[in-house]
Amino acid sequence: MSKADSREVWQKAYNESKLRDADFATMSGIPLDPVYGPDGGEFPGQYPYLRGPHASMYRSRLWTMRMFAGFGTAEDTNWRFKEIIKTGGDGLSTAFDMPTLLGLDSDDSMSLGEVGRCGVAIDSLADMEDLYSGIDLSKITTSMTINSPAAPIFAMFVAQAEKTGVGRAQAQKEFVFPPRQSMRLVRDTIQFTAQEMPRWHSVSISGYHIREAGSTAVEELAFTLANGFAYVELAMQAGLPIDSFAPRLSFFFNAHIDFFEEICKYRAARRIWARWMKDRYGAELERSMQLRFHTQTAGVSLTAQQPEVNIVRTAIEALAGVLGGTQSLHTNSMDEAMALPTEKAARIALRTQQVIAYETNVASVSDPLGGSYYVEELTDEMERQSEEIFDHLDRLGDGSILDGVINAIDENWFQGRIADSAYELERKFNAGERVVVGVNAFEEGNDDDNLALLRITNEDEARQLKRLDAVRHDRDEATVDAVLAKLATEAADPEVNLMPTLIEASRCYATLGEMMGTMADVFGRHVEVPTI
Repeated sequence: MSKADSREVWQKAYNESKLRDADFATMSGIPLDPVYGPDGGEFPGQYPYLRGPHASMYRSRLWTMRMFAGFGTAEDTNWRFKEIIKTGGDGLSTAFDMPTLLGLDSDDSMSLGEVGRCGVAIDSLADMEDLYSGIDLSKITTSMTINSPAAPIFAMFVAQAEKTGVGRAQAQKEFVFPPRQSMRLVRDTIQFTAQEMPRWHSVSISGYHIREAGSTAVEELAFTLANGFAYVELAMQAGLPIDSFAPRLSFFFNAHIDFFEEICKYRAARRIWARWMKDRYGAELERSMQLRFHTQTAGVSLTAQQPEVNIVRTAIEALAGVLGGTQSLHTNSMDEAMALPTEKAARIALRTQQVIAYETNVASVSDPLGGSYYVEELTDEMERQSEEIFDHLDRLGDGSILDGVINAIDENWFQGRIADSAYELERKFNAGERVVVGVNAFEEGNDDDNLALLRITNEDEARQLKRLDAVRHDRDEATVDAVLAKLATEAADPEVNLMPTLIEASRCYATLGEMMGTMADVFGRHVEVPTI
C-alpha cells in the first residue's frame, strides 16, 4: 500500500465500525475527527501500527478495565471480584500469594506466615472453583499473573471452567525451574492453547516486573519484546506456524510516572513488534503483527507518605497508558505501598479509569499526540536504543534471540542491567536530583495517619490450611499418585506436551505443590549464579 492510499484504506476500515462521527465533539461542540494527520501519514489499524492496532480504537470499544485483585482465601477474593464487576470493572486479573507464585502448597514449611498475604492462596482445583464461583467465565475476561507455576494454575483454570460448562474453545482470556525447562512449559502452553483454546491469550509477556525491579523504560521495552521474540522462536521450533499462535500473544507493560516516555514506549513497542514479526519471522496475518497489551500503573511509584497523593500519580500514569493505546488497564490503589487495597481504595482506583474514559474525551481521537515533534523523536530514540539491545542478544545467541535470552539469564546479564539502573535511580532520589513528593520534598502532611488498611490475619491462613486438609482427605489418593507418576514420566520426555496431564491432575485435586514438586524432581530447580 502506498502512503498516498493510507487515508483511504484507513477510512474504509473505520467505516466498518458504523460509528456516527456527529457523536464525538468537545464540550464546546467542536467536532472531533477520529484521527488527525496528513493523507500520506500513518493511521491506526495500519502496519506498522504505530498509532494503534485498530482503525477506530476507543471510539468503537474502550480499553478493558481489568482490575488486579487477590488476598486471603479464594472465597475472600471471589467477593472482591464480584465487587469489581458490580462497580463497573469488565475484566479480572488475579494476584497470587507468594507460596502460590513459588509453586508451594499453603502447608509447606516455607509458606508459614505468607499464606494469603500478598495475594490469594491457590492450592488445588477446589480453590479455583471457589475463586470464580458465581462468575460467568464466558462473559468476563480473566487474566492470571504468575510465572513458573503458570502451567498447573492454567490447568486448574481449564478444569474449573469445564466443570461450569465453559468449553475450552470459549475461554478468554519467580523463577522455579531452570530457564530451558521453564521455556518448555511456555511452549506446551502455547501449543495446547493454539490447538484447543483458540480464543485464549496463551502468554502475556510481562515487562511490568522488570520495571518494578528498577529497569529503565527502554530496558523494560527491549527486554520484554526480546522475551516475546524468544517465545516466538520457541513455538516455531516446536513446529507451529507463526500465524497459528502469534495472534494470541499479548504483552503486559508498566505505566510509570515519566508521562511522555511511557506513551512513546508503547508506540515504539507496536512498531518494533510489527516489523520483526513480518520481516524476521514471516508473519502474514495482520493480527500476528498487531501488538496488544495490558497496562498496570507503577506500584513502585507509590509512597507510604501522604498516600492520597498516590491517586494523583495513578491518574497520570493511567492517562499515559490510554494515550499510548493500551487494550486493558489496571489502576493501583492509593494504599498499596502499605497493604493490600481496601474496598474503598480499589473503587477509587477503578473510578479513576472511568473518569478518564467518560469525562475527559481523550478516547475520542486515536493517538492524539501523534505528530508532536517531541513524541515522534522520543519514540524513534526508544526504538533505536531497543534495537541495540536486540543486536546484543542476537550476537549472544549466534543468530537466535531465544538462545541469546537464555544465555543472558544464565550469565546474569539482564539481572545486572536492571540492578545497575535501579541503583542509579535510587542514587538520584537520595541526592535530590529527582523529586518524590512527600519523600524527599514537600513533606508537610507526612504525619497524618488515618488511613484504614486491609489486614490479613493468622486466622485467614488457618482457614486455608483447613481447606487444603479437607481436599486431601476427600480425594482419591491412588488416582492422584497415578497421575503424578504419569506426569513425572512425561516430564522426562521433552517432546511431550504436559498440559493434558496437568489438567488431568487438576481434576483429581492434585495440589499445586505436588504438581510443581513432581516436575522439579525431573527438571531440577533454578539456582541463580551470584553477580560479581
